[in-house]
Amino acid sequence: MALGMLVDGKWTSKREQEDKQGRFVRPSTTFRHHITADGSSGYKAERDRYHLYVSLACPWAHRTLIMRSLKGLTDIITVSIVDPFMGDDGWFFSDYPGAISDDVNGAQYLRDLYIKAEPSYTGRVTVPILWDKQTGTIVNNESREIIRIFDTEFSEFAKPDVDLYPKDLRQSIDETIDAIYQPINNGVYRAGFAVKQEAYEEAVTELFEALDHWDQVLGKQRYLCGNQLTEADVCMFTTLLRFDPVYYVHFKCNLRHIWDYPNLSGYLRDIYQTPGVKETCNLDHIKQHYYRSHPGVNPHGIVPLGPVMDLDREHGRDRLYH
Repeated sequence: MALGMLVDGKWTSKREQEDKQGRFVRPSTTFRHHITADGSSGYKAERDRYHLYVSLACPWAHRTLIMRSLKGLTDIITVSIVDPFMGDDGWFFSDYPGAISDDVNGAQYLRDLYIKAEPSYTGRVTVPILWDKQTGTIVNNESREIIRIFDTEFSEFAKPDVDLYPKDLRQSIDETIDAIYQPINNGVYRAGFAVKQEAYEEAVTELFEALDHWDQVLGKQRYLCGNQLTEADVCMFTTLLRFDPVYYVHFKCNLRHIWDYPNLSGYLRDIYQTPGVKETCNLDHIKQHYYRSHPGVNPHGIVPLGPVMDLDREHGRDRLYH
């Protein structure tokens, strides 16, 4: 599997991303500055200072959109949305339904933003990007850190009753996000982009062992860290949403569907129906992106019509787990 990247500020459409054992390797993100409520980091939380660049298809970017919505920051942090297709030129902006052009920097390609922030940048060009309009640069492109920033540093502007990182659960939340990352969030990619049978089987086995475990956990409590929605649930949700329509088929994660799990399936619907979440979900962008953007996995780019998913169906978890 090869995708594009920047090398010394120049675009190349070839980037190998597997090790000698055929395992998919995800490089680290590079912009890791923080926004703080008091500005002590050099980036102060302010109204209309920051702009979020996302893809509706990408689970990592989707996390930040959900947090922005749940915290009531949609009027505080502006947003641009790329086209769902990612070809040889990487992410780009278009008039595709649901996409939003870049009215901050006027970029045509997402890579233009990385070059503007660092002209000699070498690395992947990814979403999400949290951009500072004031200094004209990228603050952060690590989804886990961006959702934490939105959750904890914008309290002056956010909904006062929404806290997805409560003090009494912080250790549990951090440990849970760590626990689900490699086998589940990244596990579907490790399976889908593996280029050797052993690497694929290793990833799929770990993935379903983890799903089995969390299905059992969710048989005893409403959410991953107890009976309160937290950042950990946001991180799990974006993978589960894409599982049956994409990962099951496209990434060969086909031992079981999420709808085969009695607790995970209800949990998925529960979070989807949480006010502020549904409007951030776009299954068309999700399917268009995955099935059309990975010719090494799906050479003809055929986008399946199904599956039929009734995510608005009653989940029942509010009555079972209080």
